[in-house]
Amino acid sequence: MIRQDAHRIDPKRRATIDHKKRQFATPTYKQQDYPHRLNLYDTPPTAEITLEQFEQWAIDRLKVLAEIEACSYRNKSPAETEAHITPLLQKFLPLSSNTASPNGAADPRLKNERQKDHYSHFILRLAFSATEDLRRRFARAETMLFRFRFQKDDSRERRAFIESLNLDWEPVSEDERNQVAEHLVGATPGLRRVDEETWYKVDWEKVAELVERRSVFMRRGKAYVPGREQLSMIVAEFTARLERSLELTSRALPRLDEDDRLTPILNHLSKNFGSAESVYSEAEGHVDGTAITASSIDSLSQHFPLCMRNLHMNLRKNNHLKHFGRLQYTLFLKGIGLSLEECILFWRQSFKGKTDDEFNSQYKYNIRHAYGDVGGDVNRRGRGYPPYSCQKILGDNNVGVGQAHGCPYRHFSVDNLIGLLQGTGVNDKEVLRGVREDVGKQRYHIACNRVFEWSHKTEIKKVKEDGTWSQADLDTIVHPNTYFKRSYLLKSLAKAPPRGEA
Repeated sequence: MIRQDAHRIDPKRRATIDHKKRQFATPTYKQQDYPHRLNLYDTPPTAEITLEQFEQWAIDRLKVLAEIEACSYRNKSPAETEAHITPLLQKFLPLSSNTASPNGAADPRLKNERQKDHYSHFILRLAFSATEDLRRRFARAETMLFRFRFQKDDSRERRAFIESLNLDWEPVSEDERNQVAEHLVGATPGLRRVDEETWYKVDWEKVAELVERRSVFMRRGKAYVPGREQLSMIVAEFTARLERSLELTSRALPRLDEDDRLTPILNHLSKNFGSAESVYSEAEGHVDGTAITASSIDSLSQHFPLCMRNLHMNLRKNNHLKHFGRLQYTLFLKGIGLSLEECILFWRQSFKGKTDDEFNSQYKYNIRHAYGDVGGDVNRRGRGYPPYSCQKILGDNNVGVGQAHGCPYRHFSVDNLIGLLQGTGVNDKEVLRGVREDVGKQRYHIACNRVFEWSHKTEIKKVKEDGTWSQADLDTIVHPNTYFKRSYLLKSLAKAPPRGEA
């Protein structure tokens, strides 16, 4: 009897064990709803997406953030930044308002847009949490994107979004407002009567921007903020939450090291902040309808970026380039449309001190190999190696004395860089000062774009005014072959007669 009772299972205990077993069942996640266009990204996404979506969504968002950062570095005005960013957002990261659809937030298109925005933010949060510099840059770029969207949001939807946040903003009563009315008027620029505004009391740290501008009244650690400064308050809230979340994410990153699917993608994204080479396709460097031959390279070199122009100048000066310089330059020439036969002819004519036998035995095979005509690259359908991106060139740490490859903005001393720029016709003191500043802050691609914009300022103005190009056609250059194609097309369009004229 006792033995039988000992083995009897109490129903309550059975229920408890059952409950514990359910903890280890396959998790089920609820699909998230997105009632608002704006998002403070407090809740991480939980539903499954494919690895392709994981990478492509992140790359699309990275492209937008890189352009936002570039606009800031190049001191573009708010109007110029808006004109530059708007078409890129429509292309890579559209985010429509509820009023854009008869079905409102329930529209599947709006839900898909908001899901991509939500997931891409958190993917990049993982990628940019590793170091303090990446966290700072990411928070700054995301804050600028949020500010831009907040200002463009429908006023009713914006109000509903703010009300849904339950922020710790203490309304100022009428009696308290009247007591400090004189101080409010004196501290708030442009204010005539205190009853014209709804007032809130918030911790001064949350509106540091307003405190710095001395445009709010402060008392006992609280800032009295008028409703018209709502933008500053919500943006400060967004930044504070994001910075805290990035810090927490950085502590969790070591747990991802064992996932060999995600880690390479995240590393690739973080290395390409501001230079998203993944959005470049090899065909983008070709100029349709233009015959590129060995004999035309000298005249075309005026359209080359500084890295390739330096290689060309060294080749013409010494009738020779070392291996890595030859490889970098060969792939660039391949990318602008020079055929294998013409490329072999170009190098043969350039190496004037070599006999045919020396050239054929020492150099010809490497050219064919780069094009995929021989060697292992034949297995890649004869495509060979792709042209080097800016990020690839910048990452080369083997540029030593006597080498001509690499990026002059990174691998030259500042004085030698300025001398090279002046030797190629860049003589504007303001541009050179900006280049020095960019290089000092390791913003090499911004320095290169600064020189491009100065060198093509007349042509850029013309194509904008006549509508030949949109602002989206002038995004930040992150590939030498893109630099060539854009320079060539701008110069060609500027020479063409206006529309309607023969």
